[in-house]
Amino acid sequence: MHIGTNILDLLKYLCASLNLTVDQLILEVTASIGTIIIFIILGWIVYKIIEQYVTRWAAKTKTKLDDEILKNIKKPIYFFVLLIGTYSGLEILSPLNNYSDLMQIFFIVAEISLITFIITRIVNVFTVWYSERESESMSEHIIFVLKRVINGTIYLFTFIIILYVLDIDLSGIVVGLGVGGIAIAFALQSVLGDAFSAFSIYFDRPFEIGDFIIVGEYSGTVKKIGMKSTRVQLLQGEELVMANSVLTTSNVRNFKKMQKRRVGFNFGVIYSTPSEKLKKIPDIVRKIIDENKLNTPDRIHFKEFGEFSLNFEAIYYIANRDYAIYMDVQQEINVKIVEAFEKEGIEMAFPTQTIHMANAIQQTNPTKIETKPIKEKAQ
Repeated sequence: MHIGTNILDLLKYLCASLNLTVDQLILEVTASIGTIIIFIILGWIVYKIIEQYVTRWAAKTKTKLDDEILKNIKKPIYFFVLLIGTYSGLEILSPLNNYSDLMQIFFIVAEISLITFIITRIVNVFTVWYSERESESMSEHIIFVLKRVINGTIYLFTFIIILYVLDIDLSGIVVGLGVGGIAIAFALQSVLGDAFSAFSIYFDRPFEIGDFIIVGEYSGTVKKIGMKSTRVQLLQGEELVMANSVLTTSNVRNFKKMQKRRVGFNFGVIYSTPSEKLKKIPDIVRKIIDENKLNTPDRIHFKEFGEFSLNFEAIYYIANRDYAIYMDVQQEINVKIVEAFEKEGIEMAFPTQTIHMANAIQQTNPTKIETKPIKEKAQ
């Protein structure tokens, strides 16, 4: 911007119009101070516009995200305007002409750094806002690391841009960063694998804190999701620590995602049960299942002729994913079935076996009976 130069030319014109002889340095200093004052006023105006008008508009929105962003960037924007004004004021001073290139680089680096600072503050606001929304389903450690990784990436690009501004050859630096990155990746392969798996779990959300999951032979409630491992409280009471890389490569059954549970159970009655009572059994069981408001009967069928019983199969849905509630409902159904069968005179089956001993002995250990003549004693 050439505002300082324009002010200096204006002062020279005024002095010439008034036939005033003023030293060039005095004119330059006056123009420099005037330029800086103008930018201070301009920065203050921008600050007040953001504070009085833009902030009020943001307060009317449903989210607080825009309020926090404005709160965190209005002062850095004000200083950015002052930085531009300071450079515009100093560049017109002739004693600094020999240092103009150095001064230009200094202010460019300062402006890039201030822009980087503004971007990182916006990133931090987004991170905090998102973590508050997902506070029940995410680890603070993951949010902290995620914020550091994003900010570190921004700082790395800023560093490269500054080196480019300084006309430093970047080929060696880029090669060095690439070789160093490969070496670090090999050295920390397992750690980085678990870390990337943690981010995969965070963004993909196969499960969250508080979910009941089954992984292989283990089942329990997720208590904490960290950068390297996830902690699961097993049904037996102990805590299982599983590597995140194992979880992302395994089949995970998440019961919290289940809106309703499909339940199937079998029971049998003895073979001597009359056909009339066999026909009643599906209606009896369906009525028992339907008595609970959580349940929706699907089907009850005489399924098969078993080895020791006439077997039935019942299927129903329960509108609750809690395992304890499901077991309470199933227990209630089982007890009512027993009571209803006792009332109807239907006998539940149990394994029985009839053994015909005579046939079994004859088949497994046949014996021969031999007869011998009896000698009479001499009279």
